[in-house]
Amino acid sequence: MGEYKSPWRGRFLSDIMEKYDLILSSEAQFAREVTLGAIVARPPSAWSYLIPGMFIIDFLRRGSAIRKYTQHFMFPRKLAVDAARAVSQGEDEASVRSHVEKDTGGWLSALNLYSEELLKAHLAFIDVLIEHYSALLKAEGDSYYLLVGAAYPNRENYQSFLEKITAAENEVDRQVIQRLGDTERIKDKILIEQQQIAKRRNKILEEVFS
Repeated sequence: MGEYKSPWRGRFLSDIMEKYDLILSSEAQFAREVTLGAIVARPPSAWSYLIPGMFIIDFLRRGSAIRKYTQHFMFPRKLAVDAARAVSQGEDEASVRSHVEKDTGGWLSALNLYSEELLKAHLAFIDVLIEHYSALLKAEGDSYYLLVGAAYPNRENYQSFLEKITAAENEVDRQVIQRLGDTERIKDKILIEQQQIAKRRNKILEEVFS
């Protein structure tokens, strides 16, 4: 006699995958909006468009910047949502976190950014994300905003998460500056990114809890 497979188990896994895909697509869109906002905040000088072909070159550079930023933005977030999904499906949490640490360290090394302090900051940041994504995967809703509204019972709860994630991101940024060098150019780029992220998170806050 074959092994009994509960239809409820199949429905649960399908539901998890739908929310998993929704979270990833929403985060990727968030990354693109942050990049575009940063580009608008630092537009090229008007004279550059007087040079033949500069508009096309600038357009291509913008497209490349969006793709690169999205890739970097999504790496720790995909690790976190993968970890949240794995744990929700019954995988050993210690094993999952071990994989997260290994993959994060390898990613930082590939970017020539590895340091013990930056790895520690990234892992703390990913821990906050895992907790957040776990709550979203357990929530009910067919849009990202509905998942957020279901996962966080009120505005104060969501604001508490935003404060926690912002603090974790700020520590990552601080360690990046330490690694790359404390220059005005690097600090300016990070500040613009932080401002764009805060602006878009506030938009979500207002849309969900207005």
